[in-house]
Amino acid sequence: MPALAAEDVYALAPYAKTLGVVFDEMTAAGVRATLAHDRSLSTVGGGLHGGALMGLADVSGAVCAALNGPAGAAPATVESTTHFLRPAHTDVVATARPLRVGRNTVVEVDVRDAEGELCARVTQVVTAVMPKTA
Repeated sequence: MPALAAEDVYALAPYAKTLGVVFDEMTAAGVRATLAHDRSLSTVGGGLHGGALMGLADVSGAVCAALNGPAGAAPATVESTTHFLRPAHTDVVATARPLRVGRNTVVEVDVRDAEGELCARVTQVVTAVMPKTA
């Protein structure tokens, strides 16, 4: 299984750094990442925009899938289902865990606020894309 550091993720997927995702833990068993609440990421009422929550979940899920996939493969989300359960008015933490590992890995991501309340649950199918050889 490949090893990844936060700087590797930021180099491969600059959006993660642009969004402000901070990785707290990255293992094949699970990925934990934090997104700070920032007014620039909020929507009506001051809650984090759904797109910000989905971005955090997508990045976390893709990293989890990559850590469970073949070395040298890039993760590509091919399906994602998001259930928004409550607004997030604080920093949020995403916890991604693999449900099924294979060429198409299924990952579940829970996004919780600072009080530990579940704000969103995301299920993703992430495929391993192998680089083309000459």
